[in-house]
Amino acid sequence: MMGLIGKKIGMTQIFNEEGKVIPVTVIKAGPCKVVQKKTKEKDGYNAIQLGFGQVKEKRASKPDLGHFKKVGLQAMEILKELRLEDTSNFKECDEIKVDVFEGLNFVNIQGFTKGKGFMGVMKRWGFAGMPASHGTHKKHRHPGSIGQCTYPGRVFKGKKMGGKTGNEKITVKKLSVAGIDLEKDILLVKGSVPGSRGSALFIFSEERSPVKLQPTQPQAEDKSVSKPVEK
Repeated sequence: MMGLIGKKIGMTQIFNEEGKVIPVTVIKAGPCKVVQKKTKEKDGYNAIQLGFGQVKEKRASKPDLGHFKKVGLQAMEILKELRLEDTSNFKECDEIKVDVFEGLNFVNIQGFTKGKGFMGVMKRWGFAGMPASHGTHKKHRHPGSIGQCTYPGRVFKGKKMGGKTGNEKITVKKLSVAGIDLEKDILLVKGSVPGSRGSALFIFSEERSPVKLQPTQPQAEDKSVSKPVEK
């Protein structure tokens, strides 16, 4: 598996060879620097820590500044850890660009959805609300009864109620790669990805060996078992 940190630029459309319009998301993917390298002997697992984007030193905390200066890098905006089975091909301060996705047809993208703030049950869950005729006093958009009687006398966990909506980590899998611009570090993927313009994204590819299904063999009839004689 290989991954990159990027930012969502926006959406546009391109035309394929058949002249059909394809909606694509434009992503600034990399370049990323290897800030730290973790090994199984020292840390218990193999991984590399990627850094993306530059940030002013006054905007970074002192522990972060020391972490970057230890390897001779400037302060970076986003850090993301990528677990790998083998990290022998990487070393600190190495640069990883969007060309790592060349030849791939699909990628997975992880990001945070747009935050919608507080929502009531009607907009959040599609509740019908209370009756809008006589007898209802300032309860038109309320959920109604949410609890029980004396026993168990509490609100069960997971009850659909009002609350903050959005700003959740979402992973969209198997998005088609529509194009790569190596000079500008641009990645085009078909369809939409979570987040607003300028939001951080984590693009990664997961290579898995296909499962080979074995055909079922017909079972041989056991002739040793005697069958009942029909009368």
